[in-house]
Amino acid sequence: MKLYTINTGNFKLDGGAMFGVVPKVIWNKLNPADENNLCPWAMRCMLIEDDNKLILIDNGVGDKQDEKFFGHYHLHGNDSLEKSLKQLGFHHTDITDVVLTHLHFDHCGGSITRKDNKLVPAFPKAHYWSNERHWQWATEPNDREKASFLKENILPIKESGQLQMVRIPPTGNAYFTDSISMRYVHGHTDAMMLPQITYKGKTIVFMADLIPAVAHLPIPYVMAYDMFPLTSLLEKKSFLQEALEKDYILFFEHDPLYECCTLQQTERGIRMKESFKLSDV
Repeated sequence: MKLYTINTGNFKLDGGAMFGVVPKVIWNKLNPADENNLCPWAMRCMLIEDDNKLILIDNGVGDKQDEKFFGHYHLHGNDSLEKSLKQLGFHHTDITDVVLTHLHFDHCGGSITRKDNKLVPAFPKAHYWSNERHWQWATEPNDREKASFLKENILPIKESGQLQMVRIPPTGNAYFTDSISMRYVHGHTDAMMLPQITYKGKTIVFMADLIPAVAHLPIPYVMAYDMFPLTSLLEKKSFLQEALEKDYILFFEHDPLYECCTLQQTERGIRMKESFKLSDV
C-alpha cells in the first residue's frame, strides 16, 4: 500500500463560521483573517494505492461552477486535482474508487465535471462511495444546510450508475478493505465517514470536518457550520482520547499548514505533539 497527499487548491471561509463561539481575538492568532474576516484553508485529499485499487478520498470543490460561485470562496494557490494526480503519474481514468466523506461541495465538487455541456463523472471507471443515511440527508436537505449540498455535484453520480453504498454497522466501524475502515460521526452533518487506514503499523485517520485543522483540536473549537455542535463536541472528545491512547496519526483536510500530526496530553488538554507530511510516515 502507498499513500499520497492530493492538494486540490485553497479557498477562504469566514473565520467566525469556522471557529464558532471562540472569540476572534483568540482564533485570529491561529489563522489570521483578511479585511473581510476570511481565513485561508486547504482542500487536501488522499490517494491510496492498494493492490489493484486506486482509491481517492474526497476531491475538492471541482471546476464546473460559475465565476460568481467561486468568487464567494476566493480560490487561490497553484494546486489542482488534475495537477496533483499528474505529478504522481496518475490520471482520472486510473481511479477505481472515490470515497466521499460527505457531500458538501468542498469535498465532492470534483466528482462531476462538465463535458459537451453535460454533467458527467470526472472518474469514468470509478465506483463512488457514500452511505444510505448520508445520501438521503444530502438529497433531502434541511434549509440550513442545503446551500452546501449542490444537486449538480450529487445527483449525476447516481444517474451514472457508479454510486455504491458503504454499509453502516449497528456498532463499530464498517470495513471497506482489509486495511481501510469507516468511522461514522454525526455532528458536522449526518453520517459523515472518516476513513481509518492501517499503514506501516500505524493508524491514520482522515479527519474530514470532525477536526478540520490543528487549530480545532481544543474541545470547544467547533465550527458554526456543524448541524449538531454538542454532538460534534462529544465526538471530538471521545475520538481524541482514543487517538491519544492508541497513538493515531491525524490527517487534516483543511489545515493550511499541517498535513498530519500525533497527539500529546498537556495541561490545556490534548494538543498536537509532532507535525509532518504524509510522505514522511
